[in-house]
Amino acid sequence: MDEANSALACSLVSRSYIAQGMQALGGRHKAVKALLSSRRLPDKGWDEATIEMFIQDCALMDSNNFTDNVGVGEREGRVACPLVARRHYRLAHGIGRSGDIAAEQPKAAGSSLLAKLTSLLAADALRLAGLQDLGAVTVLPLATGMAMTLTLLAIKASRPASARYVLWSRVDQKTCLKAITAAGLQPVVVELALHGDELRTDVDAVRAKICELGAENVAAVVTTTSCFAPRACDDVVAVAKLCAALDVPHMINNAYGVQAAALCREVTSAWRKGRVDAIVQSTDKNFMVPVGGAIVAESARRPGVVDAVNKGYPGRATASAHVDLLMTLLHWGAAGWKQVLEAREALFPFLKTSLQATAAAHGLRVLDTPGNPISLAVTLDEGRLSHIKDHSFIGSMLWARCVSGTRVVAPGKAQSVGGLKFANYGAHSDAYPHVYLTAAAAVGASQAEATEFCVRLDKTLGEAVAKEAKRLEKAAQAQQAQQQQQGGEDEKKQGGDDGANREGQ
Repeated sequence: MDEANSALACSLVSRSYIAQGMQALGGRHKAVKALLSSRRLPDKGWDEATIEMFIQDCALMDSNNFTDNVGVGEREGRVACPLVARRHYRLAHGIGRSGDIAAEQPKAAGSSLLAKLTSLLAADALRLAGLQDLGAVTVLPLATGMAMTLTLLAIKASRPASARYVLWSRVDQKTCLKAITAAGLQPVVVELALHGDELRTDVDAVRAKICELGAENVAAVVTTTSCFAPRACDDVVAVAKLCAALDVPHMINNAYGVQAAALCREVTSAWRKGRVDAIVQSTDKNFMVPVGGAIVAESARRPGVVDAVNKGYPGRATASAHVDLLMTLLHWGAAGWKQVLEAREALFPFLKTSLQATAAAHGLRVLDTPGNPISLAVTLDEGRLSHIKDHSFIGSMLWARCVSGTRVVAPGKAQSVGGLKFANYGAHSDAYPHVYLTAAAAVGASQAEATEFCVRLDKTLGEAVAKEAKRLEKAAQAQQAQQQQQGGEDEKKQGGDDGANREGQ
């Protein structure tokens, strides 16, 4: 409804009423204008009607939604099912072109605009989370693993032909290894060092391995920030300094590290003091959107990789991941995003204190892992549970009680991932000294959930102890019965032998 149409509307409805309605529309249009001019998150989140209005306006700018368009190409944004069309707001053309995912799509001006804005707002959200000196940022319609693969391929393109090794500070998460092998590169595992309860980066081992292989033969070093306890965030600062000194690329797997201020500070410090070529983070784990998106970012001090990633993406891409993230960021605004981050920061000490109380009631303890600001681990092989033979059933018991996200890690799980064999997979180490379960204070989780988790965990641990006691009791009874049976057979045999001896006499 523009001014000309509103003037015509005044002949149908009272001018004062139309003016009031136009004023309301004007407020929404001003919000869109402010977004396009500032290219940052609005201070206050938008209401759903304004978000939908903006998305629908952009969709109408794509050629598949032109009222008089005649499409004679093989790809014209045709959608057979109306339900699918509505689900995607009729944004059917996708984004990018065959040579660059960040390029403008001639048939889809609206989708191209949404994609550009999403990357700009994602960059602003990263800054607000604590990532400073940020350079180029791109949003990819790929989950973290595939985004890491595409980033490694972009890095590899700038390395000597002999650079085929990727040094990988061990983190027992399959995606990381598969991302390396999918890029046609060879992972070289650098084991972690145990300090008390915590597993930390062995920087000396990274240095030694680079020198052994030859820096010119190393495509990149991959470190990790966010991970399951008892592993700590890698010492990305020390590794960044090492990579700068040896002229070796460094990629950081920051999968769900955006939500933790401490991890953002580590990344910022790393690329200020050393070399960081790119960081990769998940959209769903940090921004609570459906799975399928990732953000690749670089430091303002070392540009180039993000552009190479964009140009390395083969073909056009769906706009779904971009639209999901854009809608969410507009829904929050800067104030809402900060509030989400602050709530998560407050959740971590709350969960830790609650877990400590629950663990202590069973003679267990929360492992001391100060280098991990998201994940916590509770021992399962101490106190009342020390006599349990197989702890893995505790995870199944929690799952049956509708507790998701916990991991029970027990020794002895041999597994092959990416062609590499691990004797104790899941623990980030082949010789970690404890059986434990993990829980995360992740973005979007609430203190009510943390409290209820501890209630269910307490009951589960109590039931696990009782279940093991019954098992031991049955085993003891079976052993006693076997001994009695064996004793009876021995007496019978002895009696037979005595009778035979008497007959012989």
